[in-house]
Amino acid sequence: MSDKISLSPEELEKFGEEMDAIRQRVISELGEEDATYIRNVLKAQRGFEIAGRALFYLPPAWPLAVASLSISKIIDNMEIGHNVMHGQYDWMGDPGLNSRMYEWDNVCPSDQWKYSHNYIHHTFTNILGKDRDIGYGILRMDEDQKWNPYYLGNPVYAFLLMVFFEWGVALHDLEVENIVSGKRSLADNKPLYPGLMKKMRNQALKDYVLFPALTGPLFVPTIVGNATANLIRNIWAFNIIFCGHFPAGVATFTQEETENETKGLWYYRQLLGSANISGSKLLHLMSGNLSHQIEHHLFPDLPARRYPQIAEEVREICERYGLAYNTGPLHRQLGSVAKKIFKMALPPKRKQPDLSLVEDADPRVSAA
Repeated sequence: MSDKISLSPEELEKFGEEMDAIRQRVISELGEEDATYIRNVLKAQRGFEIAGRALFYLPPAWPLAVASLSISKIIDNMEIGHNVMHGQYDWMGDPGLNSRMYEWDNVCPSDQWKYSHNYIHHTFTNILGKDRDIGYGILRMDEDQKWNPYYLGNPVYAFLLMVFFEWGVALHDLEVENIVSGKRSLADNKPLYPGLMKKMRNQALKDYVLFPALTGPLFVPTIVGNATANLIRNIWAFNIIFCGHFPAGVATFTQEETENETKGLWYYRQLLGSANISGSKLLHLMSGNLSHQIEHHLFPDLPARRYPQIAEEVREICERYGLAYNTGPLHRQLGSVAKKIFKMALPPKRKQPDLSLVEDADPRVSAA
């Protein structure tokens, strides 16, 4: 067993059983309270969007219009879109909240996102060489990623990814880094192009043609407002997601370490490969409860509103097993991520040989 895995096989089995018990209990409790919650969130999101669109007709209210539309887009992506597409509300039987039918306000088609995120990322979380979310094919975010001079631009790439985050997510499935390395061909991406181009076109028309045109002579401030709302949403989503995956203390795993992985070891990997953000209820809502990234990785198909309740129990279990529970306020996690982005841009320091272990065959050499 790897030195990274601190529990025995027996302990891992019991750990997995305790996690399974939490999941089964929550599933048995799901009901009207959960359904009412997500419907109310959906109503609030639509209210903010309508208000934002309407306020663009009043030039002095432009800042309020941008703020309202930004909130709408953040809630749509984080608390509704992300969580609905995980199947968290499929049990309701509501077509509007079904993971197979929901389409979000984002340039990435939902079906492509569900493959790269729900399947690839959540199955192979933090496994180097399998989880492409480690650096998104653009960044070096782990010491075990081989360094090359390209990574000197790490901070610049991270900034650009943050600003254009929805576009980065949309292009993620194209695996550009594997095309460059020869592991993938342009022909392999042909099935993705129609859906991707259609979604990009529709989003661009909606935000940068249709809604601005509806405001007539206010076309320019409206298009600038829509672009600003998208920018705010991109920056917020990037920071929340990176704080949940890349602060100090988050572990990565090799493919060898996860061969023949048991359910207990899968839970163990999800726990150590994630980090939480402590904060207010408003922070949790605006992050889609991805401020509880640990609980989300452990239970991705449970309604995210349940994560704050589960968190206390998960943390208590971690304490009993002597496992780290990585959590901290947003500013601390964000600072840790920024530090890592800059650190990983630089080549690793060469280990200096321990000269005390070298026996000098001729003492006159050292004397000289």
